[in-house]
Amino acid sequence: MPGNRAVVYEGPGQVEVHDIDYPTYELKDGPGVNKANIGRKVRHGAILKTVATNICGSDQHMVRGRTTAPPGLVLGHEITGEVVDVGPDVEFVKVGDVCSVPFNIACGRCRNCKEGKTGVCLNVNPDRPGSAYGYVDMGGWVGGQASYVLVPYADWNLLKFPDRDQAMEKMLDLAMLADIFPTGYHGCVSAGVTTGSTVYVAGAGPVGLAAATSAYLLGAAVVIVGDLNEERLAQARSFGCETVNVAEGDPLDQVQQILGKDTPAIGEPLVDAAVDAVGFEARGHGSDAETEMPATVLNSLMTVTRAGGAIGIPGLYVTGDPGGVDEAAKVGSLSLRLGLGWAKSHSFVTGQCPVMKYNRNLMMAILHDKVQIARNVNATPISLDEAPHGYQEFDQGAARKYVLDPHGVLSRS
Repeated sequence: MPGNRAVVYEGPGQVEVHDIDYPTYELKDGPGVNKANIGRKVRHGAILKTVATNICGSDQHMVRGRTTAPPGLVLGHEITGEVVDVGPDVEFVKVGDVCSVPFNIACGRCRNCKEGKTGVCLNVNPDRPGSAYGYVDMGGWVGGQASYVLVPYADWNLLKFPDRDQAMEKMLDLAMLADIFPTGYHGCVSAGVTTGSTVYVAGAGPVGLAAATSAYLLGAAVVIVGDLNEERLAQARSFGCETVNVAEGDPLDQVQQILGKDTPAIGEPLVDAAVDAVGFEARGHGSDAETEMPATVLNSLMTVTRAGGAIGIPGLYVTGDPGGVDEAAKVGSLSLRLGLGWAKSHSFVTGQCPVMKYNRNLMMAILHDKVQIARNVNATPISLDEAPHGYQEFDQGAARKYVLDPHGVLSRS
């Protein structure tokens, strides 16, 4: 049996690589594992040799100590791998298949799964609807920033790539299918982005860049990306986005300058659709750019979006934040200008992206060269041992999407 190594959260600001148990078809006790899941049989699962596994901004929230994640939690929910073993109840997935793993763990059997709402599966997490690998309050399924990982309900969850050689050639792009590409796309679809749309994306991290890429894929005429980080804004400009540095002031004025008189609307020019790719650790604008103000992004999106427009919210918001700026923020209660959104008849869509709703079609777009998502998010492969350094650089604002390469199979450029 091969050895297994993984990236482990050991406390605020502390990430280490440790030896861990090789996966089995039974859930065991451990950090974050719900007691009701201990001993649960996973005869329907498959064990994957990890080909690529990404560092996500959602992981970074835990590593900063901004969630109730316990020390010892194995991290990682963005997984792509090769099947090396299958459980006795697996019928269609075969050893040797190279697959993308949706970050949502879903049973395929419950009401929500049957309705396509795989982000809120009812059967995989005793704590609440919805689950994910290596994430706080998500049932305790072991994370995939590891050499090997168990995927439950393999026939349902795994997306097999049609051609192994082609998949390996495009692995950095395909690695984005586990989370950020569908998540960014979901944000745009939720906001109603279509041919000719004007779009504002708040946040130029990997999810924001994936949302901007998705907006173009959906036919947007103008995509504007706002952030405080000039390096990340430059990355957005590298594939055609307009940009707004919100450290320079309210994004509304800058958005209106970009749209200008070319926007055929009554009154001030505003975008048709907006996407929040920042989440609960948002900072303010202008003179408040160094101050954490968790409702800032949502309130600003209501300001810059036209009446009758829509806002997609794939950015993470939590129900438990020990580092919240006040007692309300610590339980996810924010001061939203809901009256403004109501007056403008905005629609809002929140929550985990249901990855399976989009990943197959996005895979086809990648395989047929209709999109270069890895280039747009600056996907950068590093070794598993380099993960702590990758977390540190990402936390400091690096304009990169770090892809861990546990077995040294990804090309390094």
